[in-house]
Amino acid sequence: MESVKQQRAHPPETLEGWYALHQIFSIDRTALGDARRPRVESTQASLATPDAGWSAAARLIGSTADIMVVHFRPTLDEIGQAQEAFRRLPIMDALRPVYSFLSVTEAGLYHLTAQLAREAAERGGAVGDEVYVAELARRAAAERDSAHVNRRLYPPLPEAMPYVSFYPMSKRRDAGQNWYSLTLDERSQLMQTHGTTGRRYAGRVLQIISGAIGFDAWEWGVTLFAKNPLDFKKLVTDMRFDEVSAKYADFGDFYVGKLIPWDELETTVETIGG
Repeated sequence: MESVKQQRAHPPETLEGWYALHQIFSIDRTALGDARRPRVESTQASLATPDAGWSAAARLIGSTADIMVVHFRPTLDEIGQAQEAFRRLPIMDALRPVYSFLSVTEAGLYHLTAQLAREAAERGGAVGDEVYVAELARRAAAERDSAHVNRRLYPPLPEAMPYVSFYPMSKRRDAGQNWYSLTLDERSQLMQTHGTTGRRYAGRVLQIISGAIGFDAWEWGVTLFAKNPLDFKKLVTDMRFDEVSAKYADFGDFYVGKLIPWDELETTVETIGG
């Protein structure tokens, strides 16, 4: 049987879907007149309608930056291709990178992992043994096939939700507030409560959670879409009163804006920089 220390250190299993890249740009007003012409319509079309995944652009509001571009693709290589396709757009002559965030859509299986760990202990086995691995594969496949998890891993670009908010976050590792020293059961319970809060906003806010451990200094990215931008404030406020956020969450900068069609990107940049 695992020791208490081993149980506390054991991570949850996760399911991954599309890779994601968030790019934040400021406009170089002095370079607007030097932007190349004509526009490359085929490159814009490849960004707007890829074979799988999608890309979107937003005009940022109330930020030191001006434009956010988001890409979702099945593979890391395809994220690189989308990044390069955007780099070839003529309007890039007037955009300066401010920040980028690389991640992959994620569904954390806290409850399932905790349950499997308890079952392993009850039968005298161990996390990671043959029985555990086989049962994990079976249950994880069932989770991936569920409509709810499928939408989390392969989220559509929502209709009628033009406002977007993105922020990175991490879990604390401070003395007395170390998320990673909690037991699986403790983390599972906290995340269940956290998820319940988020589900109250179903239909009002689309939440996309992407994992960035190993990809970025921050550990997760949160991308929110809404019809009413006030729902961002209400949702994040509610979630910060959950114990999992109140005790264990650190947040990066928030980027808030409104989606713009690809064929209006150049005009939008020129308008902002004019």
